[in-house]
Amino acid sequence: MAKILVAYYSVSGHTKKMAELIVEGMKKENTVDAALKNVEELKVDELLDYQGIIIGSPVYYGSMAAPIKKLFDDSVKFHTKLDGRIGGAFSSSANIGGGNETTILDILNALLIHGMIIQGDPRGDHYGPVAIGAPDERSQKQCLRYGQRIAQLVKKLFF
Repeated sequence: MAKILVAYYSVSGHTKKMAELIVEGMKKENTVDAALKNVEELKVDELLDYQGIIIGSPVYYGSMAAPIKKLFDDSVKFHTKLDGRIGGAFSSSANIGGGNETTILDILNALLIHGMIIQGDPRGDHYGPVAIGAPDERSQKQCLRYGQRIAQLVKKLFF
């Protein structure tokens, strides 16, 4: 069974709620094992245990939160070891134009440097789910869709 990690950092609970919804969407594909972890409780060595790694962060000054950046900084010791795995990102911000896409792109850049495969979406949130404040109905649907699409891609490539 393919394993997918959804790791997040959240102070307000909004990014955590998005992570939970993404995992819920993944569970629609019953041939993947989805794990949900707060990045502060995640050991960098655990990244090697997953075929898919999805990272979520609130927007801090247009980029990822420091605990997410630390995970990537620590992951340099695995350079080339995550090559070919599935990666993805999601974010939450305080307002429209609050940096959701720049944050997602920063996370995706780190995943691409690891050689990971990124799943885009031609409908809705192209780079990954975004929320402004608490996930509203639109954001919730995007998170569920994203989780299911990532799980389907992991199944195609690793099952």
